[in-house]
Amino acid sequence: MRIDIVTLFPEICRAPLSESIMKRAQENRIVELHIHNLRDWTTNKHHVVDDAPFGGGQGMVMKPEPIFSAVEDLKRRTSNAKESKVVLMSPAGRRFDQEMARQLSQEPHLIIISGHYEGVDHRVIEHLIDLEISIGDYVLTNGAIAAVVLVDSIVRLLPGTLGHEQSADDDSFSNGLLEAPQYTRPADFRGWKIPKVLLSGNHAEIAKWRKEQAIKRTRESRPDLFR
Repeated sequence: MRIDIVTLFPEICRAPLSESIMKRAQENRIVELHIHNLRDWTTNKHHVVDDAPFGGGQGMVMKPEPIFSAVEDLKRRTSNAKESKVVLMSPAGRRFDQEMARQLSQEPHLIIISGHYEGVDHRVIEHLIDLEISIGDYVLTNGAIAAVVLVDSIVRLLPGTLGHEQSADDDSFSNGLLEAPQYTRPADFRGWKIPKVLLSGNHAEIAKWRKEQAIKRTRESRPDLFR
């Protein structure tokens, strides 16, 4: 899988995606990750990427020219441009969830555009973007942070990324429920003992307990998932 991130702040993306599991996924060639500075596709002397909104209003709007140039250039670098999916990180997009992460992990090539300022010229959304994604109902200082969240959640689903293939399947939200509580040594900490079933060695009973606890935890913490 190849992922290209286009942003005004490459270092915001580069640092967290160069550590731990994300670093190993790149070293093991599970994912080919490229982080680009949008200003590299500007043609003006001062590398301007934004301008005032038509009709007046607060803030600045990202210009369409460098975004179109970046996406078209990155598509030309792939063997099949038709397989490239272009994503815009935006608070106005579809809310991101585990199922969407799973779907995107099947794509051969993602081009992720990080929004900034008051957003992007709407012609980018109308004529260039395949999917607009929001990571939640709140606003960040820039879309680069959201792009990191998106990439991390997708790459960890790629075969070989995690140490155990079952790990991703056991995650919260993978089956519509939160993950069951987890415990480790010591079995008795300050008088708080772990559930006896986890020491029983009976895998069927442990699986049953975990399913029951997942349902209980989801009902208490995320009742919306039941709806």
